[in-house]
Amino acid sequence: MIEEALKLRAKLVDEAIPKFLPITPPDEMYQAMRHLLDAGGKRLRPSALLLSAEAVGGKPENVLPAAVAIELVHNFTLVHDDIMDEADLRRGLTTVHKKWGVPKAIIAGDALYSKAFEILSCTKSEPVRLVESLELMSKTCTDICEGQWMDMHLATRKDVNEDEYMRMVEKKTAVLFAAAMKMGASLSGANNDTARAFWDFGRKAGVGFQIYDDVIDLITPEEILGKAQGGDIVEGKRTLIVIHALSKGATIDALGKSNATRSEVSAALTTLKESGSIDYAMNRAVGFIDEGKAALKGLPDSEAKNILIGLADYMIARKY
Repeated sequence: MIEEALKLRAKLVDEAIPKFLPITPPDEMYQAMRHLLDAGGKRLRPSALLLSAEAVGGKPENVLPAAVAIELVHNFTLVHDDIMDEADLRRGLTTVHKKWGVPKAIIAGDALYSKAFEILSCTKSEPVRLVESLELMSKTCTDICEGQWMDMHLATRKDVNEDEYMRMVEKKTAVLFAAAMKMGASLSGANNDTARAFWDFGRKAGVGFQIYDDVIDLITPEEILGKAQGGDIVEGKRTLIVIHALSKGATIDALGKSNATRSEVSAALTTLKESGSIDYAMNRAVGFIDEGKAALKGLPDSEAKNILIGLADYMIARKY
């Protein structure tokens, strides 16, 4: 039921993307911008925005521009992340910078970022709510950049603790979920307390999502994941799994070793499993998802609310 409900909302976003982001001259730039967007994706963030609007009595079509804008922001971060990580694959496709080169990929990412604000401004809502949402998205993009900077900095250190990881994840990943939820509700007329509840839901569920995403990077085969398994280890990322394992005295030889062999990565995966660190991270992810769902308890029951709760559970049940 949940997957079908998400597919329905994702379909709305898929159909809206070409309308709000058509291929126009210079054609190749827009093709680069659309490369990952047209590859599909789960559309969890824009779907969450549409559902939060529905949960407060709003019409999805009125906030569809905001949903598309959120997806563009997400994809702008993916294009730039892939450049920084020197990744070859994303969603099973050649990454933008590998296909068009780094300079053009940077431009494509920048253009996605700026287009997101233009598209958001097309949302049907009260002017004051629209301005608030534009401000929120601007701050959210700054938070994402801060989170990415923190992520790269933490990868250079050996003494990273859980609190630092949680602060990084909240900025890098969770705030976009939180902003999507709050914007959907606020643009649809929700009061401040209700909008805040959606923010809290998105923030907690977003942290759980990222922790579980780190787990997926380790346990999901490349043919399902769409990118190399164990990429976070090779990149030296201090995920919660790695932080926990190192605190237990584990040795991870492949950590941060860009030329690590498949056998070295496999050995690292075994170490992380045997240290109990993967299970530890899974349990923490479940805890954050439960806290997120609790934030919605005070809201009136509705089909959209039930789907959102199901979405939270889906975040830690998906395979990729």
